[in-house]
Amino acid sequence: MTVKALTGLSLTPVRVLRDAGNALRCTVLLLVFSIAGGISAEAEDGTLLVFGDSLSAAYRMDERDGWVALLQNRLDAQAIALQVVNGSVSGETTAGGLARLPAMLDAHQPDIVILELGGNDGLRGLPVSSIRQNLERMIQMSQQAGAEVILAGIQIPPNYGPRYTGPFYAQYEELANQYDVVLIPFLLDGIAEHPALMQDDGIHPTAEAQPMIVEIVWPVLQRLLRAADRS
Repeated sequence: MTVKALTGLSLTPVRVLRDAGNALRCTVLLLVFSIAGGISAEAEDGTLLVFGDSLSAAYRMDERDGWVALLQNRLDAQAIALQVVNGSVSGETTAGGLARLPAMLDAHQPDIVILELGGNDGLRGLPVSSIRQNLERMIQMSQQAGAEVILAGIQIPPNYGPRYTGPFYAQYEELANQYDVVLIPFLLDGIAEHPALMQDDGIHPTAEAQPMIVEIVWPVLQRLLRAADRS
């Protein structure tokens, strides 16, 4: 399968659950979500784990204003029985995430994992090969736990130079292709280039930008659920 970048409401092709060992989790998704985004009266709540860093941890703002909390509000407003767990930690690296993820998967048994890590590694200039290896293991862990993965791509400032920023950004699409997962090419698309939407560090989006992140994530999540329903 070839990954296609999101443009507007377009979407990376979605992989259906991979084998009979994942049939139970697929059944949960099928029970919870209808093709119209509705909910079965007998449906059991599903779980979405957002596993990221400060971009997803409501950095320097009330947690209720962060995009993860706003995503839960959107789901609730549409009566979609999906409980969002925010497992994001400010300053988290891919190595730290790799160490934490097994316990998070075991504790929450998510149906969907939004993996948003790598930015702090990139800002530290860590080898792309190491970042990629850590992301790869987290994708594998999530899939082995029966979860569908949405991989959120990250870009770092251009002052790091194209010899580093190019491979850093490219790894997200390459991993999405390799593991047949859904890709958001850039979580802050249309946001990062506008200083008024970024905090004074130039790295973290403001509270005003958080609803815009939801609008980037929402169509991806919505179509993933619809694809699961069709399967």
